[in-house]
Amino acid sequence: MKTTKHLIYITLAFVLSACSGDFLDRVPQGELVTSQLQTPAGVEGLLISAYGLMNGNISGTWGNYASAPSQWLIGEVAADNAHKGSNNGDQPNMNQIELYQVTSTNDNLEVMWNRYYEGIARCNNVLRMVALVQAGSGDKLTDARALEVQAEARMLRAHYYFFLRRVFVNIPYVDESMTTAQAAMVKNDTDVFPKIEDDLKFAIANLGPTKPKGEVGRVDQLAAQAYLGKVYLYQNKPAEALPLFTTVINAKPVITTLPFTDNFDVTKENGPESIFAAQNAINPDGSGDNANVGDMLGGFYGNAPVNCCGFFQPTFDLVNAFKVDANGLPFLDNSYRTNPIKSDFGLSGDAKTNYKVDKTITVDPRMDYTVGRRGVPYRDWGLMEGDAWIRDPAYAGPFVGLKHMIEQGQFAGQAVKGALQITGLNINIIRLADVYLMAAECNVPGNLPEAMRLVNLVRARAALLPGKQVDGGLAAIYKVGQYTTFPTADYARNAIQFERRLELALEGHRFYDLVRWGVAKTVLESYSTFEGNLLSSYKGLVFDAKDAYFPIPQQQIDRSQGALSQNN
Repeated sequence: MKTTKHLIYITLAFVLSACSGDFLDRVPQGELVTSQLQTPAGVEGLLISAYGLMNGNISGTWGNYASAPSQWLIGEVAADNAHKGSNNGDQPNMNQIELYQVTSTNDNLEVMWNRYYEGIARCNNVLRMVALVQAGSGDKLTDARALEVQAEARMLRAHYYFFLRRVFVNIPYVDESMTTAQAAMVKNDTDVFPKIEDDLKFAIANLGPTKPKGEVGRVDQLAAQAYLGKVYLYQNKPAEALPLFTTVINAKPVITTLPFTDNFDVTKENGPESIFAAQNAINPDGSGDNANVGDMLGGFYGNAPVNCCGFFQPTFDLVNAFKVDANGLPFLDNSYRTNPIKSDFGLSGDAKTNYKVDKTITVDPRMDYTVGRRGVPYRDWGLMEGDAWIRDPAYAGPFVGLKHMIEQGQFAGQAVKGALQITGLNINIIRLADVYLMAAECNVPGNLPEAMRLVNLVRARAALLPGKQVDGGLAAIYKVGQYTTFPTADYARNAIQFERRLELALEGHRFYDLVRWGVAKTVLESYSTFEGNLLSSYKGLVFDAKDAYFPIPQQQIDRSQGALSQNN
């Protein structure tokens, strides 16, 4: 239900304007100043605004693509799962990201930097204000609530820093103890991971298993534990991560009892699988600045029910990765690229017009709950119509994404009127299947049977998905098998990494996974060889060590007056 979410995401204009980055060195006219916010209500309002940046948006709706909590642009388009989409001339700076030709003046980097440092500034303002309120002579929060507020703010701050750390690596760390002048002089020559860990440990110690104030959109202890485990895993600390993941898994229902599709259903948000999510909601007046604005370019084109804007298209490589062998297991050796699924791509004349879905292919059913392909039912929109829904199929292929869209029957209450690509669908930043597979990683090489058990549970849930129906029969041969052995550690790693791709496809994890596994160059250049034979724009890509992270925005370098150093 959205009612509770509105408690988190009501936009309080006076709060949002009062906690911008230069809050402490100006006295705004027509806005609240520190003394007016120095109350328990002021603290709570500032905390709401700190949550508000989780959708990557400061104001309006356009332009927040790089800061989307789904991380579709950097997490998926920079990897082998998705193309930018649209056409070659639209958003050309996104082409730089997809082709590993990013410069420091790319506006997407500036957006990412600005939005998430704004989130950090809001968290710091909460921490400053709660200290002032508790030390002052006026009304105070209870001691328990004051600690809880600090824990929420520090958990959010850890999240914002983690997203920045993954993209830029070398970033300045600014906390609530610094003045604006001091913050401007902080260098980016110290690893921020220990600070992120400290915030998450504080959150674990001071949050409980239930949501603060009973509001489902807030963070809790399990979210902090899962996040700290993830931070450890990114630093290759599986021994520290595994107990945290195990705690989260044991606190949740078994994953086979939780439908896969609930993760992408706007009416079933914040359910048992959702551990940490960006809360999106359509405003009471029907506007969308608190909604899922980061994913809005993923709307479709032409005569599709949502016909803006044609970006974020799945790759041929991703679609074919869902092919399985006779035992229902994926082709871990990449032989899925043999005789690839191409839908109606490359056909013309009568063959194109009369195209029918090939029902003989054997695939994991997650394919048709992740990707839209011609002739297969797409949510409740009817059959996906192929090129009629795509801006330039010759540029980015014949497929569309599915997880980020909502049912047509939900448009009236869960999408912005006149801009149906902006929805109230939450974005799961960490969900339970993600935790299962991270835990499986941590068990390699020490406990391969446990690693296999966790992977097989995720696969067992996938096997429960009903096959899509076309003309009275299944649209494919759907099959998900169970692994019977992980014979070696290398085999186990390959299986786990492949499973993460299938389960979490188009959810913003892929590029960061490839980088932290140390396989980005091998995987992405191999992908380019395959994909480039179908779409020439992606042939011959070269992934260098520098492409594993991104330049510090040049505008930030210039403003820092020597404090920030460029990534080399």
